[in-house]
Amino acid sequence: MRPNKHQITVDVTDSLLDANEHVSNVEYIRLMQDIAVAHSDSVGCTRVTKELNCTWFVRSHTIEYKRPAALGDTIVVTTWIDGTDLLRSTRKYTFESGDDKTVFATAETVWILVDVSSGRPRRIPADLIELFREESVD
Repeated sequence: MRPNKHQITVDVTDSLLDANEHVSNVEYIRLMQDIAVAHSDSVGCTRVTKELNCTWFVRSHTIEYKRPAALGDTIVVTTWIDGTDLLRSTRKYTFESGDDKTVFATAETVWILVDVSSGRPRRIPADLIELFREESVD
């Protein structure tokens, strides 16, 4: 089995820039959030978590910036689940140039599944993990 990857493309506009005229750190976090939700929606995870009366919370974010993205750049954001254990799911991200695949940044978020009623972490069901895997291609 291989990870199910999800992609979005973003054109860099003035609204994404900071005082240094490159994509703001805050925008990278927003893109990470947006693509994680879109990926979850696309595989049915959002529906299943609601049925289980649980939701995902961020435990930590890590971003490594390689090169600034600037006005006029196109960013291809890719995400996938890199691993899970009983209580955590690790999601990876790449931010690449749409033109030449230059890497602007790489990132990782550790998510925990939380029971909505109690506010406490809960075990991640195996069938939820399977939603993010693609079948092997021979």
